[in-house]
Amino acid sequence: MRHGKKFNHLGRKSAHRKAMLANMACSLIEHKRINTTVAKAKALKQFVEPLITKAKVENNQTTEKGTHNRRVVFSSLRSKEAITELFGTVAEKVGERPGGYTRIIKLGNRLGDNADMAMIELVDFNDVYNTDSGKKKTTRRSRRGGKKAEAVAPAQETEATADDSEE
Repeated sequence: MRHGKKFNHLGRKSAHRKAMLANMACSLIEHKRINTTVAKAKALKQFVEPLITKAKVENNQTTEKGTHNRRVVFSSLRSKEAITELFGTVAEKVGERPGGYTRIIKLGNRLGDNADMAMIELVDFNDVYNTDSGKKKTTRRSRRGGKKAEAVAPAQETEATADDSEE
């Protein structure tokens, strides 16, 4: 029975599980999205979201807090390149987001063993689903302006062709 067991052990010993989650988190931070099984994606989400929260800019107001948070995250990830990326570009993008930094999208079953596959990605780095940023940049235009400009352009062309026929 699994009474009181809060997280998925993923069929691995603790050292193997910690190393696997650290490697997957580094890949997620570096590539912004990875494909894996649904169970591993859910475990990775629980592993990486507190690390992203520690990397956020408002948590690192002073140098002492920033250094401490870098060391705490480094003890989990064990990759200097991933730490630099996390505290640089990722922390910049998720600065105002209160949580929910990752998204899991189910992809179907794997051909070889029929395992449920999923894509886990960082939410702020996906341009397809980020409709907020696209809507803020565009302005609303009336339909009349577009039709008027189209009506003027063909009229000018007909005048030019009429001038050619007279000569």
